[in-house]
Amino acid sequence: MPRPICATIHTAALRHNLARNRQAAPDAKVWAVVKANAYGHGIERVYEGLRGADGFALLDLDEAQRVRTLGWRGPILLLEGVFESRDLEWCSRLDLWHTVHCDEQIDMLAAHKTNAPHRVFLKMNSGMNRLGFTPERYRSAWTRLNALPQVDEISHMTHFSDADGQRGIGHQTAVFDEITRDLPGERSICNSAATLRHVNAVSASDWIRPGISLYGSAPDYPEHNAADWELLPAMTLASKIIATQALPAGDFVGYGSKFTAEQAIQIGVVACGYADGYPRVCPTGTPVLVAGVRTRLIGRVSMDMIMVDLSPLANQRLPVGIGSEVTLWGRASTGAVLGIDEVAHAANTLGYELMCALAARVPAQVMD
Repeated sequence: MPRPICATIHTAALRHNLARNRQAAPDAKVWAVVKANAYGHGIERVYEGLRGADGFALLDLDEAQRVRTLGWRGPILLLEGVFESRDLEWCSRLDLWHTVHCDEQIDMLAAHKTNAPHRVFLKMNSGMNRLGFTPERYRSAWTRLNALPQVDEISHMTHFSDADGQRGIGHQTAVFDEITRDLPGERSICNSAATLRHVNAVSASDWIRPGISLYGSAPDYPEHNAADWELLPAMTLASKIIATQALPAGDFVGYGSKFTAEQAIQIGVVACGYADGYPRVCPTGTPVLVAGVRTRLIGRVSMDMIMVDLSPLANQRLPVGIGSEVTLWGRASTGAVLGIDEVAHAANTLGYELMCALAARVPAQVMD
């Protein structure tokens, strides 16, 4: 039989999370962000759950081709734009909208021969300091684009650096509003955190760009968890116990003997490790569900296995052994939920990284 680990992608949860974002921005259109292979979920696996969006936003031509192959005929936006001149040919063939964030991309458009002008999103660097034109240079970039016959409509875009934190977005929205106030075109400024946390920004955004919230992770954890935002986990990573050990007090567990049993303890060995995408840095105490009951990881994460404490199940006199269900994150068959953000927090990282790190060797299935 195959190794008992599996990732389940929940179509109904994706639909719910998309609807939740629409509820937060009722007057805006929605880009469903599916970059990084839909945050590790798989573009083909999430398509049915997210096809109710107004468009798909992604990173490269391969992802765009995959979305078109699935039958999508609506807008697709390349969030980083083109990387070389010949990419513009593919934008024409696949009818892609694309971001313009530097002079070189304007130069490429100026030299491009096309029968149909391109729809572009001009990006402002309003404080993130990654991509985009500074406020001082934004209007001159818009003027250059607007003069090109290769360009159709120009929309306006920026990206918030602190929508999930204490500094907020006011310093960026102020400069964005000032520079773009009298320029025609739609605006796209809200990511997941801004959509859920900042009502004023939502009202100024013609397009929102939810990413992590579509997949059931809170964009501002631990201030809020997914349940606070009424989001559902779109991925469950589950496995089973493949062995048990009864340890006397004083015995060690795992590489480096980092865990010492303070009293007699029953442990379960689970078919999941860092080669599956489970973070190696997860320490003893990282939450895990066994048969829907909350317990903890103990010892070091191995390449193919982790060990879990079975004491909480013994205390409840629940039968557990080889074949018992283990939920690493997501929804157990009992209905209990372990948020991916909790596991990521224990590893001192974000739910984004855990989703994107799901290994190719882990089989995946799609369920409603």
